Amino acid sequence: MSIEILTILLFASVLVVFALGVPVGFGLGAVAMGFATFTWGPQAYKLIPSTGLNSVTNFILLSIPLFIFMGQMLVRSGLGESMFHAAYVLSGRVRGGLAIGVIGVCSMIGAMVGIIGAGIMTAGSVALEPMLQRGYDRRLALGVVMAAGSLGILIPPSVPMIIFGATTNTSIGKLFAGALIPAFILIVLFVAYVVLVCWRNPEAGPAIDTRPSRKDKALAVRDGGVAFLLILCTLGTILLGVATPTEAGGLGAVGALLVALAYGQLNWRVLKDASLEAGQLTTVVAWIVLGAAVFSNFHLLMGAGRMLTRFTVESDLPPFAIILTMQLSMILLGLIIDEMIIVIVCAPLYTPIAVALGYDPIWFGILMILNMGIAVQTPPYGFALFYLKAVAPPGITMLDIYRSIAPFLSLKVLVLLIVMLVPQTATWLPNLLFD
Repeated sequence: MSIEILTILLFASVLVVFALGVPVGFGLGAVAMGFATFTWGPQAYKLIPSTGLNSVTNFILLSIPLFIFMGQMLVRSGLGESMFHAAYVLSGRVRGGLAIGVIGVCSMIGAMVGIIGAGIMTAGSVALEPMLQRGYDRRLALGVVMAAGSLGILIPPSVPMIIFGATTNTSIGKLFAGALIPAFILIVLFVAYVVLVCWRNPEAGPAIDTRPSRKDKALAVRDGGVAFLLILCTLGTILLGVATPTEAGGLGAVGALLVALAYGQLNWRVLKDASLEAGQLTTVVAWIVLGAAVFSNFHLLMGAGRMLTRFTVESDLPPFAIILTMQLSMILLGLIIDEMIIVIVCAPLYTPIAVALGYDPIWFGILMILNMGIAVQTPPYGFALFYLKAVAPPGITMLDIYRSIAPFLSLKVLVLLIVMLVPQTATWLPNLLFD
């Protein structure tokens, strides 16, 4: 069987398995092992222990449960809600101020959590209804929550970014540094869009009449300072070379415990719930990593790498067109599957080709992460859209959410193109800090 036909059959089988409701990790592993058994016989099952040993036990991946635990403790400590209240106090009297505050708070939450779901669920639960109650345009409010809540995939410590580094042997610290300038550009564009909308239509983001007291302002500054210190414990120590991602995750977890203690929320029940939730999410990630790694390794052993290399040589396409084709393929995959699966499956296949074409792996990794931020929010099946629907007030339809995300997706595509055309936006800071 040719590798081209095998590739088509593999991905078609995966779609069927997902449609049947089989868990992602088991589905990918089962499809791969089914084809491997048919191809190699019983010896195919040697692939499972060797893959599991090399993928799930990767030292870099140890940082994932630590960052997830930190995020769970922050949600339960009340810091997330306090940060949104601080945004309300400090920016509510400005037209569109609440929306701008949500963008800022979600940026900080992304710098402490590293996954899409936490930002969207937190912002949707805490900030969406107050904006709607204060007369914000429905599309603007929904779009801001969805777009800003997804910043956790791009702002370090991004879990998909950690997985990319682990599967391609790329420096996590350089990836984190490379993401900062694109993330900053994206945040500025989000804010500029909100300002423009509210300038053209002041009723879209009305200012709040009430004047906050000095106590409210002091508490807002305190909450912002606590969040900044926690970010410094995680991202700052990595960028300064003081700690590895795993060590920074440990510092962040301890910092989250101290925050919960300071806010009077540290008790046995909170600790138990946060630990169980972190354990469950980590287990899901581990099974996805294992299943996707088995799938990816089988595909590679059957010649997927050679197929892609042959395509790049025989297609006569310029290198940039090949990179663009890779980006389009990942956007299409993101319509139906999780971003972490795409990173695990595509990163080992695409990254060596990009490097062979003369591109920096850090640049390509940032492109992939930007791409995932677009793919998982692209209608009709981008799964992040359903996170927001789950926490949205009654009366919010999926059509409302689809309409709200369009301008923000356009801005994300713009940033993706900027990074593609100006690689220094992703490579300058890593080279400055680490070389």
